Amino acid sequence: MKRALIFLADGFEEVEALSVIDALIRGGVECVTAAVKDENRVVSTHNIPIIADKLISEVKNDTFDLVFLPGGMPGSINLAQSFDVNEIVIKHAQNKIVAAICAAPAVVLGPAGLLVGKKATCYPGCESYYPDLEFSKEGVVVDSNIVTAKSAAYAWPLGFKLVELLEGSETANKVKSSIYYQA
Repeated sequence: MKRALIFLADGFEEVEALSVIDALIRGGVECVTAAVKDENRVVSTHNIPIIADKLISEVKNDTFDLVFLPGGMPGSINLAQSFDVNEIVIKHAQNKIVAAICAAPAVVLGPAGLLVGKKATCYPGCESYYPDLEFSKEGVVVDSNIVTAKSAAYAWPLGFKLVELLEGSETANKVKSSIYYQA
């Protein structure tokens, strides 16, 4: 079974995190949420508390097929300021899938050096966090093993794309059908 690690930092965007997690689980991917702090309780950007499966310290030496960074503010900044997040993301970017949505591509992946020579998208207005790249206006962008999405509106399409990359297009289409998704 493929495994995905989803970082949850205080201020994360819950729609971006949970929609992608839902799509992945429906696609047969084991999802592990990791709190980017010293306790499992994480509070979203809209003040909704969520209990993460693990602490980041418990997963930092594990290997996953996918590492996913939800956006939101100040969640993306909290991710970027975590040494462990940066270390895990850089390690996995060598040969696994790294995905980010909303502010996280510009705030985390760019400064970590993972967007050099890549095509990526991010939430409009966040480009200034990583001015070295002209971000695409597309909703979901795949460039090699780096997958980025623009905003919460693209959380489900991002989830479907990640299922496709991990489990194949047939499985991704079954997930879409199971929720009556229409683009």
